Amino acid sequence: MRGRELLTASDVDVDATTVDIADEDVLDLLEPSVREWWVDEFGSYVPENDGFFTPPQREAIPLIHEGTNALVCAPTGSGKTLASFTAIIDELFRRDRESADGLDNAVYCLYVSPLKSLANDIHRNLTVPLEGISQKMADRGEQVEIRHAIRHGDTASSERQKMLETTPHILNTTPETLAILLNSPKFKEKLRNVEYVVVDEIHSLAENKRGTHLSVSLERLEELADGSPTRIGCSATVEPLTTMAEFLVGRDDDGAPRNCEIVDTRFVREFDVGLECPTDDLVDTPRSVVTERFYDRLHKLIQSHTNTLVFTNTRSGAERVLHNLRENHSETYDESNSGCHHGSLSKERRQDVESQLKAGDLDVVTTSTSLELGIDMPYIDLVVQVGSPKSVASLLQRVGRAGHRLGQTVTGRVVALDRDELVECAVMLKKAEEGFVDRVFVPENAYDVAAQQVYGMAINEIRPESEIRDVLTRAYPYRDFDDVDFERLFRYLTADYEGLEEKNVYAKIWRDTNDAPDGEHHYEEYDVGQPLVGKRGRMARVIYMTNVGTIPDSFTCDVYTRSSSEWVGNLDENYLDTLEKGDVFVLGGSQFEFRYRRGSKVYVDPTNARPTVPSWFSERLPLSYDLGREILSFQGDLVDRLERGGQPAARDWLRGFPLDENSVRAIARMYDEQRRYAGPDSVSTDDRLVVEEVKDREEYRRHYHVHSNYGRKFNDGLSRLVAYHCAQEANTNVQVAVADNGFSLSMPLNRKVDVAGVLRSLDPEAVGSDLRAALEGTDLLKRYFRINATRSLMILKRYKGYEKSAAEQQVSSEMLLSFAQGLDAFAVMEETYREILEDKLNHQALREFVASVQAGDVAVTRLEQSSPSPRAFGLATLMASDVVLAEDESAVLREFHERVLAEIGDGDDEEPDEAAAGAGYRD
Repeated sequence: MRGRELLTASDVDVDATTVDIADEDVLDLLEPSVREWWVDEFGSYVPENDGFFTPPQREAIPLIHEGTNALVCAPTGSGKTLASFTAIIDELFRRDRESADGLDNAVYCLYVSPLKSLANDIHRNLTVPLEGISQKMADRGEQVEIRHAIRHGDTASSERQKMLETTPHILNTTPETLAILLNSPKFKEKLRNVEYVVVDEIHSLAENKRGTHLSVSLERLEELADGSPTRIGCSATVEPLTTMAEFLVGRDDDGAPRNCEIVDTRFVREFDVGLECPTDDLVDTPRSVVTERFYDRLHKLIQSHTNTLVFTNTRSGAERVLHNLRENHSETYDESNSGCHHGSLSKERRQDVESQLKAGDLDVVTTSTSLELGIDMPYIDLVVQVGSPKSVASLLQRVGRAGHRLGQTVTGRVVALDRDELVECAVMLKKAEEGFVDRVFVPENAYDVAAQQVYGMAINEIRPESEIRDVLTRAYPYRDFDDVDFERLFRYLTADYEGLEEKNVYAKIWRDTNDAPDGEHHYEEYDVGQPLVGKRGRMARVIYMTNVGTIPDSFTCDVYTRSSSEWVGNLDENYLDTLEKGDVFVLGGSQFEFRYRRGSKVYVDPTNARPTVPSWFSERLPLSYDLGREILSFQGDLVDRLERGGQPAARDWLRGFPLDENSVRAIARMYDEQRRYAGPDSVSTDDRLVVEEVKDREEYRRHYHVHSNYGRKFNDGLSRLVAYHCAQEANTNVQVAVADNGFSLSMPLNRKVDVAGVLRSLDPEAVGSDLRAALEGTDLLKRYFRINATRSLMILKRYKGYEKSAAEQQVSSEMLLSFAQGLDAFAVMEETYREILEDKLNHQALREFVASVQAGDVAVTRLEQSSPSPRAFGLATLMASDVVLAEDESAVLREFHERVLAEIGDGDDEEPDEAAAGAGYRD
């Protein structure tokens, strides 16, 4: 084949007078053999692409070819990762061909991914183009070699040694392994040649401390490399793009963001996505009927498609759906054509399911979150999401697994089995159609990650303190790290606290000015008096290499009754974050009241009280704050339409959403019943927060249901804040139950607090200090102190061949906690509070909300009801929020509903309307 001749109209079988092929300029950038391979591999003209390249490829390849930093944001299956590698391998083939000695024995490109499995997948996919292009060049008589390899925590030591001798030109790795490589005396020299860094699935890294750690490692690489590596970020649909771009490229020496071009092709795929509900009445339809209809519908969807991927919100939910599907349709599904995939399964089992899915051998696979990220699955043509995925970004990520090629329509069905999730999903799908995307929030100024990275830099060499500061503040999460922050960090790292070393927490670095030439510690390469930093301890490098990373260990706690010390089961420690003294949960089919924890042992009392914390609480993703605000706006619009035209007007409006008729009628009826039972002002909106008080005389409790639809993170923070003030005012323990659409406070009936008044009186300036006070003595504080103490290397997971389990780490941390709390502005303690407040409890949004209430922009409305209103059903029966998983509390729901109907009368405002017959979403 010959260059430009590849693009004649006859070659691609199109009418050159009517079709403009947009790929000529891009193909011209590529080496002849690369160009020839590309057209052979992707040689059919795709009208949706206007040529041979997808939109992200067409825009990204020229940018990377020019060495321009780029953030490539595009849906799953649009070829963004291949776009990054195409320009890079093209350049490496060109250099290898033109150089008599070929490429150096060094790394030219780093590919960093959040998952080992993703790195493995990309590694396999790299083999195809590299071997194909090499063969094309061999046919031309040109012998070239581009090596690639994968390195992460599971790579054998023999393989690591081989990489030193024969170094891959393209190295696939993870953030943790990159940090280790930067401190490897021999291998870090191989990184001086790095010219390209590809960060895949950057959105999933930026929102947590793995991304924070990576951002500093990239700045350390920037300093190490001979030139400034070109950074390419690959992301699914994410917002805000400018933040993601700045996170990717960091800051220059002047503190300004480095240049970065954004390739925004987030909405280049066609979506066919709709919401379905098995019934238009999720309260009075028997649960067995709802379940039967769900599995019958799921079976029909699977049978009408080639391969189906079913997402649930929990791992146990994924197991349950597959089990029931096989039970209900045993003649159709078995181990040969169906499977389950989640993080609790063995690596071998997961890889087996992935291989069969890639090959198109499985009709259906159920999963929780483990198949969200970009493993290529070309035969999937349908994704079914059971329940709410909790954010538009997660919805698009999951549904994008279907039609894994540009030009194919993305087909997704969301099935709602719960009234609150029905509302979430309706708004989510509508906002997705409109191009709305939830924001990613980047953790900032994390002391624990900074401690690791400063320690790593000090281990590599003695260096000026100013250089360490510069490296850290060039990373986006530390752009505002100021002198006070640095002093606090260095005080911890130098153990500059009386009594700290007596607790076996030793200095990790020294910090001093350079001595005069005749001094004991003079370093001639630096000026006398210049502040320097170096490592402390002979085992510093070993300690760093064996303890680096940000992913916390976790453990299960044994649960015992206080009275008889009887063992009743295990709880994951994540679940304990949600428990306060007096909370009730289900374990082994029985209810227990949480009393306290000692190390890895939990002590409880048996009880017949209704559970306050659902079994799935710690496992499911929280509703995104941004989507929660959109739901509040939706509720205001819907109630206005109900006030003006009743259910017919509301249904007519809802049919403009991608919903089936059952969903339309269920939502309209629920809000109409709410309006008629408690009034239109009983619905929270973007300018109104409703507090609903219900007296339960049977249980002798007073319940306050706060309809704050801002998501579980926000509600966790606000509930702690309000409960803290209520407990002080009422002088009693306040039980708290938290959900995505609000929270409930419960206290004895003989205690009463004006909860709405408490909310109105909150001071935005005191939100942080009040939350810190509310966290005192909680298991949440104890757990996060352990995590941050371990990340900060205050507690060592591995030392001298001994590995300390998470439970042992917890015991060590609880011995240190009270001491740390007594120190002045101790970095590890401050980071514990920062992480809980900012990253877990959405402190910034809480402050803004409280300020809005104070300013009168959000009104707080109080209701007093004899029975929960329809919008409070989910809060009053929290265990029923995941029908696939949870206990069946249908009887309680029906009782509440009967009370509502008795109050508002039989008139249901359900008169027929013209659009009702067959309206709404269609297959």
